[in-house]
Amino acid sequence: MNKIPITLIYTRLLLGVCILLLSIVQIDHYNVIAVVLFATGLLTDIFDGIIARRLNVSSPQLRRMDSTIDQVFFIMVAIATYIQCREFFYNNAVKLAILLGTEALTYVVSFIKFKKEVATHAIASKVWTLILFATLIQIMVACKAPALFQWCFYVGMLSRLEIIAILLFLREWTNDVPSVYHAILLRKGKAIKRHKLFNG
Repeated sequence: MNKIPITLIYTRLLLGVCILLLSIVQIDHYNVIAVVLFATGLLTDIFDGIIARRLNVSSPQLRRMDSTIDQVFFIMVAIATYIQCREFFYNNAVKLAILLGTEALTYVVSFIKFKKEVATHAIASKVWTLILFATLIQIMVACKAPALFQWCFYVGMLSRLEIIAILLFLREWTNDVPSVYHAILLRKGKAIKRHKLFNG
């Protein structure tokens, strides 16, 4: 039972590899298969943390691994989607570059300050993940997402900037910081409450 969370994390990595490979080989009915695999991957992302907290096996190491695999998973899905819908990526290259640059900046700040990767798992980031998921699904199906992509970009930017603010406020590396407000409390040496379902 204690190995369920880590199994879900590695399952997500495997699903990302499968989506990328299926895109490269141009399999028939790729869109349908990719959407199912992508949705399954998102479910593993939702439940690995919940189950880990329920089993009382959540740890900084596990949360760091979870964050890293999340990044790799979404990068593989994005590359697979690019292979299928290159025109969308060309048409939105500037915003995508800004968003990716801001995402990379969160890791630069974290490594410079703490010598560790980001694992804040902030609530705003979880909201953005759901919007990103919906956006990629629409792109997979239609190779366009005019309204959703705009939401994805602006919510993504705000959530990335919040992560940077969280990292700057924290005195020491801490995983599962729900918001910048909680980071300020931690900086002041105060205890914070984490939602058992989202940030145990």
